[in-house]
Amino acid sequence: MIRIAVANQKGGVGKTTTAINLATALAATGWRVLLVDLDPQGNASTGLGVAHAVRERSSYDLLLGEASLEEAAVFTRVPRLEVVPATQDLSGAEVELVDFERRTHRLADSFDRATPGRWDICLIDCPPSLGLLTVNALIAAKQLLVPLQCEFFALEGLSQLLQTVERIRTRFNPELAILGVALTMFDRRNSLSRQVSEDVRACLGSAVFETVVPRNVRLSEAPSHGLPALIYDLRCSGSEAYVRLAKELMGRLPRPAQAA
Repeated sequence: MIRIAVANQKGGVGKTTTAINLATALAATGWRVLLVDLDPQGNASTGLGVAHAVRERSSYDLLLGEASLEEAAVFTRVPRLEVVPATQDLSGAEVELVDFERRTHRLADSFDRATPGRWDICLIDCPPSLGLLTVNALIAAKQLLVPLQCEFFALEGLSQLLQTVERIRTRFNPELAILGVALTMFDRRNSLSRQVSEDVRACLGSAVFETVVPRNVRLSEAPSHGLPALIYDLRCSGSEAYVRLAKELMGRLPRPAQAA
């Protein structure tokens, strides 16, 4: 199973929106997709229409070893897309895990115990921090996708994230690689957005996806309806951008035989 952490310690960069809509696009092309919501806010779960009442098992139970991936995963309204939802309990997980063995590898261990072939790909939606939850995701993942808002402070956060990734790669997970950086919330009317885009591309080159996700009201509206934007309004500029981004993403990944 391909495992991708969607991470950026800065909040409000479109991380969860990116995870939800890429997962939807991948499922629409035939991939069997799992989305692990590792953010205590549970926005990815809500954005996929998973009500709190049906979150009997969650990523909290997964990390504490009280549920397997198969037991915690629930189906969504999107065919071939399942999600391991998050609950508020997850906010205390970092403190509770301190006394656990292999506390940084809890998520990786759950993947190792998962049934082979159940899913083709897993996206892990990380919280906006570089704490133990995100470290678990980076150790469990093989690749990292970084949504980056087109503003000045986002560049500072990117530098810190890349340093953390290098430490994780050196100490725990030498296979971790940066799959790509996705520029989000791009405002063509704003010269700063263009400047940030140019600076990031000059620094990271081909690691930056060609597709740029614009600021779009429909992307913001979709979660309140419990739907990915690709289902809520496929024709809006934000959805069209995520479709293009998904195509780029798939071009960088091996395609599962059953999705061919």
